[in-house]
Amino acid sequence: MSRTGTSTTSSPQRRRTALLAACTLIATAGATATALSSPAGAAAPGCKVDYSVTNQWSNGFGANVTITNTGDAVGSWTLEWSFGGNQQVSQHWNAGLTQSGAAVTAKNVSWNGALATGASASFGFNASYSGTNAVPTVFKLNGVVCNGSTGPTDPPTDPPTDPPVGSRVDNPYAGAKGYVNPEWSAKAAAEPGGTKVSNQPTGVWLDRIAAINGVNGGMGLRDHLDEALRQKGSGELTIQFVIYNLPGRDCSALASNGELGPTEIDRYKTEYIDPIAKILSDPKYAGLRIVTTVEIDSLPNLITNVTPRPTATPNCDVMKANGNYVKGVGYALAKLGAVKNVYNYVDAGHHGWLGWDDNFGATAQILKQAATAEGSTVANVHGFIVNTANYSALKEDHFTINDTVNGQSVRTSKWVDWNRYTDELSYAQAMRAELIRIGFDSKLGMLIDTSRNGWGGAARPTGPGAKTNVDTYVDGGRYDRRIHLGNWCNQAGAGLGERPKANPEPGIDAYVWMKPPGESDGSSKAIPNDEGKGFDRMCDPTYTGNPRNNNNMSGALGDAPISGHWFSAQFQELLKNAHPAL
Repeated sequence: MSRTGTSTTSSPQRRRTALLAACTLIATAGATATALSSPAGAAAPGCKVDYSVTNQWSNGFGANVTITNTGDAVGSWTLEWSFGGNQQVSQHWNAGLTQSGAAVTAKNVSWNGALATGASASFGFNASYSGTNAVPTVFKLNGVVCNGSTGPTDPPTDPPTDPPVGSRVDNPYAGAKGYVNPEWSAKAAAEPGGTKVSNQPTGVWLDRIAAINGVNGGMGLRDHLDEALRQKGSGELTIQFVIYNLPGRDCSALASNGELGPTEIDRYKTEYIDPIAKILSDPKYAGLRIVTTVEIDSLPNLITNVTPRPTATPNCDVMKANGNYVKGVGYALAKLGAVKNVYNYVDAGHHGWLGWDDNFGATAQILKQAATAEGSTVANVHGFIVNTANYSALKEDHFTINDTVNGQSVRTSKWVDWNRYTDELSYAQAMRAELIRIGFDSKLGMLIDTSRNGWGGAARPTGPGAKTNVDTYVDGGRYDRRIHLGNWCNQAGAGLGERPKANPEPGIDAYVWMKPPGESDGSSKAIPNDEGKGFDRMCDPTYTGNPRNNNNMSGALGDAPISGHWFSAQFQELLKNAHPAL
């Protein structure tokens, strides 16, 4: 694939707010709550709580809690429960959490305290544990044990219900487990230390026509969907697919070239997208939340890598002239968007590619052009994904774009190089705002691929750099330790980033691991293959660069296999440098 925090809060614009008094519990272990009377004069209580473990590893887990108010409106809320074991909360978001022994108290944050009847809100946390990880059985909301029997005191309206099968929810990641790809999981678990992450949800890449039915005896699309039904059980589950086979794919690089030639748009439609859409529309899979991330590294190439840009390539000029990137993405969005439980997220690059003034707005415009091509509309786009298969740091804590050193802006530093953004979170939120401004849905959600942007380990800076000049200040404090922002292939020193989780920041639907850690970006030398993938010198550790990385060393690891194949040395690097640490 080319180029391409801690306690947080979720967007009041994107998320439905809510909560309140007593509740019905819906938990992964099927626990129930006992009922108590509400205090005289108090708002009539009524709510349900969905407590779900979203991922779990040997000594820790992540959980999401969603509370839906079925009683009178309240101005603030407090949810209390006690763990049945030695669980200890370490991180939390969208609520303030405190813990004393086994007892946990969650309180609303500033923007989600006032909650109306029928509204709901979610918050999440990570925690450590040992032994068993039993689901809490009793919850108190505003001091009253959940019972779910009391309705609002005003004339009743239709109570909130779960969305019908096959309909879309606001955020497909909220309150849902993530699909664990058994093929990736087995490879990860076979590595020393790999069991610490082998149960994490990752994207399934459909990178050629043959992948639909399975390659070399491996799992095909239906196999993954059937396994997802098995993993789903009685709860909700999100499964992620990368739609990645455009004609003339990845025109500016070679490592991830595809099987279809620049003019083979009809094959793309009839042999690739149509069969995928047919399988996804099978009623058997209507209860799954299916996320499709559409055509990584395609549309932004038509902005940055075409004539008269100094980084132009003949292949990208061809794809701009024939319009097949725009047509292909539009067709995919229209066909996949017609399936009511599919959520399309379109690739929007990353800040180290598109954060400059002459790239940012133009990219938003071409994304809209594709979203309205081939019979599609913006309604077929649930959101966008950034940093897919890339390494840009999620959030740089030690400097901001507004900082100055000795009167000089950090934008003048060699690392920032006049970019408007310092990290992926600020870029994703800004791109979301721009896309909404030009006509996309105001509820648009963003995904950030955090599979390889942790940059932990012993070399991780703990404070700002020296203020000798802007370069020492930025270079001494930046987490992202690549030689240059343009380096994208199998980067040395990289680490696993934030674990997948829903609603981590305003406007962000989820942090995801769309690129499965341990899968190579490209080979470090030419390797013959039948997958249409070439050799890109940016994957060669001896390469001294090109205009896209300002003629710097590539920063790539050696002895790498072709893109998508297992690369043990890279996986071990990611484990060693993970942040948060494993």
